[in-house]
Amino acid sequence: MNSGKTIGTILIVAGIAVALLGVIWVATSTLTTAAAVLGIALALIRAAPLVGVGVVMLVRGRHEAQEFARADKQRKLLGMVETQGKVRISDVALELNASREEVQHWIYDLVDKGFFSGYVNWDSGDLYSQSVSQLRGNNRCPNCGGELELAGKGVIKCPFCGAEVFLAT
Repeated sequence: MNSGKTIGTILIVAGIAVALLGVIWVATSTLTTAAAVLGIALALIRAAPLVGVGVVMLVRGRHEAQEFARADKQRKLLGMVETQGKVRISDVALELNASREEVQHWIYDLVDKGFFSGYVNWDSGDLYSQSVSQLRGNNRCPNCGGELELAGKGVIKCPFCGAEVFLAT
């Protein structure tokens, strides 16, 4: 998981070591000023690609770590909802140390990926897990019983109570 950060750090350290060794070699040699400047420049030129690639790897590694952390939180959210059947969004946000907006984004992302089906009542702040067959079988809002037109995968908002029904394929 942290291989990009590790490799990036190693490359940066190696680049700095190459530059330092070149400077030390020039400093201990009896060279003319022009030769010394050229030696230092060559040492820095050899070190630059290592440091540059190391920085890129380090940045990518941090980005990957953030993505893994987000996926882990989504996995925990999904586990909480599927295990309990009904969870309060505020409890999920507190448990996962996230804002309500982040939790909402995660829910939509899970629905979009086909990992979650159920419904949410944003007014009361409750999130329900329900099987797709149950949601597709009766074409009724699970919150108020109003008529829904279920068209497939996605999010359908009840025109009567505003609850959002999530369908996964």
